[in-house]
Amino acid sequence: MYNSKPPSPSDLPSSRKLIGSTFVAAVAAVVLLTTVVLPAEYGIDPTGVGRVLWLTEMGEIKMRLAAEAAADAKAATSANVAPTAQLPAANSPAIVPTATASVPAALEPATVKDAPVAAQWRDETSITLSPGQGAEIKLRMKVGEKAQYEWIVEGGNVNHDTHGEGLGRSVSYVKGRDVSGHQGELVAAFTGEHGWFWRNRGAAGVKLVLRTRGTYSDIQRIK
Repeated sequence: MYNSKPPSPSDLPSSRKLIGSTFVAAVAAVVLLTTVVLPAEYGIDPTGVGRVLWLTEMGEIKMRLAAEAAADAKAATSANVAPTAQLPAANSPAIVPTATASVPAALEPATVKDAPVAAQWRDETSITLSPGQGAEIKLRMKVGEKAQYEWIVEGGNVNHDTHGEGLGRSVSYVKGRDVSGHQGELVAAFTGEHGWFWRNRGAAGVKLVLRTRGTYSDIQRIK
């Protein structure tokens, strides 16, 4: 048996030092939460650091995939208790109804609406999606700028989400499931990146062609 000598009071940290250490740890935890955890896990970026480090994009994709998985689960449950709806033919582009985004009145106009295809397109982008694969293309736009678009799927249908992010805000303009095409006009609700996310839920690969024109500054594929 060993006898240990208790530490003297002078060797122990003072209450002031303990409080200081606790405060520093709390500040560090808050910084990590706001700059790393929230952007990477939930796509919430109050400081803007997450987008610089590409963490916000990862969080947005995670949230979008989670919402899509929940929608798939809900659709599967509904299919067990209701007749299967008639789907559009793969070789006949189906235009789903467009919808306006649910955003505050101060941000309006913020819409996706039907637009006829007439003038020459500014950009055309082709994407091949394997079964289960997703892709995202964004336009960099200022608030109120307008862009006309159409996209068509060859060889099948896709799920899609037309949405935007920027200045700490996000908005979903219109979504669709098992769709072979869509066209319309996108009016930016705020300055940022606005565009489309598609996922191929079919058993075979498909080719998607996106055509755009309007007052956006540039177009880029995010994923």
